[in-house]
Amino acid sequence: MSRDHVQPAPNGSAEAEYLELLTRDASVEAYERPVLAARAEGRSADRIAELEQAKRLALRVRAELEGRRRREAELSALFETAHDLAGLRDLDAVLQAIVQRARSLLGTDVAYLTLHDPARGDTYMRVTEGSVSARFQQLRLGMGEGLGGLVAQTTRPYVTDDYFEDARFQHTRTIDSGVSDEGLVAILGVPLMLGPHVIGVLFAADRRARVFEREQIAVLGSFAALAAAAIDTANLLTETRAALAELERANQIIRDGSAVIERASDVHDRLAELVLRGGGVHDVAAAVSEVLDGTVLFTEAGAAPAEALEASRAEGHAVRHGGEWIAAVAAGGELLGALVLRGQRALDPVDQRTLERAAMVTSLLLLARRSAAEAEHRVRGELLDDLLDARDRDPRLLRERAARLQADLDATHVVLAARLDGPAADADEEAAARRRLWSAASHLAATRHGLAAARDGGTVLLLPLGAGDTATELAGRTARHLGTAVHQPVTVGASAPVTGLTAHPETVAAAYAEGRRCLDALHLLGRAGDGAAAEDFGFLGLLLAGERDVAGFVGRTIGPVASYDERRGTDLLRTMDAYFSCGMSPARTKDALHVHVNTVAQRLERVGRLLGEDWQTPARALEIQLALRLHRLVAPDRR
Repeated sequence: MSRDHVQPAPNGSAEAEYLELLTRDASVEAYERPVLAARAEGRSADRIAELEQAKRLALRVRAELEGRRRREAELSALFETAHDLAGLRDLDAVLQAIVQRARSLLGTDVAYLTLHDPARGDTYMRVTEGSVSARFQQLRLGMGEGLGGLVAQTTRPYVTDDYFEDARFQHTRTIDSGVSDEGLVAILGVPLMLGPHVIGVLFAADRRARVFEREQIAVLGSFAALAAAAIDTANLLTETRAALAELERANQIIRDGSAVIERASDVHDRLAELVLRGGGVHDVAAAVSEVLDGTVLFTEAGAAPAEALEASRAEGHAVRHGGEWIAAVAAGGELLGALVLRGQRALDPVDQRTLERAAMVTSLLLLARRSAAEAEHRVRGELLDDLLDARDRDPRLLRERAARLQADLDATHVVLAARLDGPAADADEEAAARRRLWSAASHLAATRHGLAAARDGGTVLLLPLGAGDTATELAGRTARHLGTAVHQPVTVGASAPVTGLTAHPETVAAAYAEGRRCLDALHLLGRAGDGAAAEDFGFLGLLLAGERDVAGFVGRTIGPVASYDERRGTDLLRTMDAYFSCGMSPARTKDALHVHVNTVAQRLERVGRLLGEDWQTPARALEIQLALRLHRLVAPDRR
């Protein structure tokens, strides 16, 4: 029997037949077979209409699943590229990885990237993948020339199905010759943006006519954002090295200078000693206060005079503002705060330099404190990654690593999958929101003695479950906490409680998969920004849960009726089963059971008192029928 073939049961529901096709990942053609079979068998028009409706719904679900698989592949490629960017060592290697993954994900023959040359006012080919033409690899595109020049000029993506037949952009002999040598026909280009400025263009191209879908344009745009970030990071590293070189030159001047410079050197040594002893920002301010015979305070950037603070950052020197001196505390163009000196009307060059040096030391302390926090978050994320990937199975090592982070893997935990749900204006804003989510999740994990890591375009947390707490309550609190922290909705799916993580680390991966399924279910149900566990979804929880709690589901759904039958020796379960099998018709039910119709009515009334008056509503009826079938499978002798 083929994989796509499903033998429909005579009395089986349309949903069951198409659920079977969905679970087998059947081809599209297989979804027509139940309808064709019903027509061939002369089934009623209602039955055929029911199958047609079920088919349409199943095909929609299948399309949604295929779309999710495609988006997961795209997010995985973006995540891997972002991971490369986080450990940037070689800009060329990162850009090469970006065009390789873009080409692979979009399935094109060629991918390439051009960068803007400010000196010549054009763009030049920087990285290519799949190219075979030397002339093409050396092309330069003026602003507005060719498709790439049009993208650079307008800062908008452009796509052409047939390059040589497209008159929207300016064709030049040089560019057309290069494109012709490469044999390109369909080309998609998206801009590389840093703020409002275009720094280059990322392309994907085929040697045959092709229509690029909107989703593919968006994916290439995401890769372009990562490429721009890589270039910006490399530039920042260059600026940092230049700043360090400048600092070294300043220190050399201090060492080789006059007695005045020696005084500044002594101040520098004092600050360095303070830092080595573990002093903080306010300790630096207090030490400089003694040296300058005034009062030095550290303030946040928003509390300092904005005009003076901006002037200090732009000039790189302390500036006077009324009766105060302001020295900006900055790093890599980011304002971290200011040192404010009060009680000094004038400063000689050495004292001014001392205040500026203190501001630099303060920025290093703030960066070190930030780096230490990020390092701890990374360590927590690495341990959770190891648990998720089951790379380190030594219980002793796992327990020791967790203990250093004040986490107890022997306690009962819940694995939570969190994902942002608010709209993002562009890829940069979305990336910034994900960083905020990871930071908030890491802070929550640290305060709750748990673990957190970035994964699958969102965040995964491993949090201990307190006494009297439930996975549902923990998921809801986490969704609210993270949503407040990042200022946009965060959806959280939770696993069932898990134990014995050191002895069975693979449990974490299974629990994470369960949390992800709950997360997807929340999205499908329109509950974005909420938190829930598998137990909240009724019979859908059976599909979401990693461990199928069949007995628990049956007990929650029809347990009161089963208990009543056991105590009283009645046949309520059998009556319900016959009632549903007969299309919820009391008249046909009494024939099937060979009892009077009043007996059927009395039994159904009893069922209503045991299960609630809404037991015959469509949603409840579906769960009850599933529970009845599972009950028969679990206890086949009890008919």
